Amino acid sequence: MELMVLLNALVTRLLFVLHSLIGVWRVTAVKKEPKYWLLALLNLLLCLEAGLTLKFKQGRGYKWFSPAIFLYLICIVPSLWLLEIHHGTQYCGNEPGAVQVNVSNQDFNQSRDSSHGSEGTDHHIIQTAKVFVNQLSTICETVWTLALHQTFLLLLVVGRWLLPIGVEITRDQLSQLLLMFVGTAADILEFASETLDIEDVRKNYALINAILAVWTWSMLQFPLDLAVQHIGCKSSAPARRIPSLLLCRYSAELWNIGVSLFIQDGPFFIVRSILMGHFRIFNQMLVFFTAKNILVVTLQLYRLAVITLDFRATVLQKSRKGEVCCCPCEPYEARAHATGHQENKMKEFVTFTPEEEFQAPSQDH
Repeated sequence: MELMVLLNALVTRLLFVLHSLIGVWRVTAVKKEPKYWLLALLNLLLCLEAGLTLKFKQGRGYKWFSPAIFLYLICIVPSLWLLEIHHGTQYCGNEPGAVQVNVSNQDFNQSRDSSHGSEGTDHHIIQTAKVFVNQLSTICETVWTLALHQTFLLLLVVGRWLLPIGVEITRDQLSQLLLMFVGTAADILEFASETLDIEDVRKNYALINAILAVWTWSMLQFPLDLAVQHIGCKSSAPARRIPSLLLCRYSAELWNIGVSLFIQDGPFFIVRSILMGHFRIFNQMLVFFTAKNILVVTLQLYRLAVITLDFRATVLQKSRKGEVCCCPCEPYEARAHATGHQENKMKEFVTFTPEEEFQAPSQDH
């Protein structure tokens, strides 16, 4: 196993565990009940996945799916749910928080001066850590929740970048996937922060749960890599049917359209439409992003129509010429087999020396 692959696999999962533990710590601090530390046991699933991946995949990723990202979602999402639900009953002003932070800064300076004058470096480090933790505790809970949301989405992108890739995905495909994730993460963060910050939404417990459910549903696209990978099809008779050929040729494009319609922009549009139509909640940003969702959904449907019409024209053209319609893409196994066959042919050609060529006619003679 390569050293860099091992380090990337372990460091990325360690970051996931640490961020999840911070979320559990904030839930325990907000709820003031130690039983919520049991949420930390979910990280055992991530540790188990790390061991299995290192043993059976030598630390590298799987095809089409990232178990580490999926288990990270399982570890952190419950904490964010609890913080958002508790967030609905918490209100804090800016001035008290600022006063507390200033007091903490004075304590920090005093502890630093006293430690230099009387005690050693070890005591100074301990006192600094205590003051730092106390200062973090003075930060408003709304700021903590938003910061966890932001770091959560950033860590999803960075973690997917650091995780070792498998043989089925190239670095070019990974870069495309990461760019998609950056835009997706920004839209998801905007949806959660913009809708949950509305005062009328905070007063409706069922509406908060519905928004969080749609937010959780939208996060399920991150463990999947289908946005940049073609499925590949076999040259059997069932695979030559029109739907199979369409799925084979445009699998990545169709997956992106499906994600936009059913996982992200479609559900976001429905939620925002309910807020404006049923609950009569209107503001400038809500109207703007609703219009944005309508535009994206319309363009995706237009893209689907263009792909279908283009594929239909290609099939009709080949059928008129009497050509057999086949899928332009091949499965990875088929490409690997073809490559191996070519390498064997090349080895046979190289090992065929001129002496053998000279001896062959003499034996026939």
